[in-house]
Amino acid sequence: MHELNSNGSPESLKNGDFTEANDPIGLFSEWLAEASLSEINDPNAMALATADSDLMPNVRMVLLKGFDGEGFVFYTNSQSAKGEELAANAKAALVFHWKSIRRQVRVRGTVEMVTTEEADAYFATRPLQSRIAASASRQSRPLDSRAVFERAMEEVKERFPGEDIPRPSHWNGYRVVPISIEFWHDRPYRMHDRIAFTRPTRDAAWAKTRLYP
Repeated sequence: MHELNSNGSPESLKNGDFTEANDPIGLFSEWLAEASLSEINDPNAMALATADSDLMPNVRMVLLKGFDGEGFVFYTNSQSAKGEELAANAKAALVFHWKSIRRQVRVRGTVEMVTTEEADAYFATRPLQSRIAASASRQSRPLDSRAVFERAMEEVKERFPGEDIPRPSHWNGYRVVPISIEFWHDRPYRMHDRIAFTRPTRDAAWAKTRLYP
């Protein structure tokens, strides 16, 4: 898996006509690396769209924490709104929009949880205060005041003195397994370049189509 380094970018960066690419994951890696050179904050930020059991859509920004041929990984509280929506309807869409380089990537696919080992390993890399907050937060639930949240964080610190804060069972990683990945690049006068990679299943080969802008 491509793990994101301290500035959010993968190691590699290549040049060329992106419409000639045949590997969508490799192309995404190049675009993310290029975006990391010019985006002011969080080039790995992505809009995550889900739907609840009534198919009512919902969308919010989250951070990509890793990706490879198996999919795009993010972490969250499984008891949050997004976690409950994914439990009811394990499908999602992602959008990366890098205004500084005038590019966009759209992803659609099914969603699965990462392994316990993957979630534990990532949680251990988070700053101490972030691990405490993740343990104390009842994400998406009503909160009477910030003081209530701060007290809950203090209780976590009392239960787990020092820096050994275990990953809460409700805090997990999710992998969006893509069935489609679309790349869009802005051009003057709406002469944009746009290509889509699609596959019916995760084991199938990618098919590429150029689209009208």
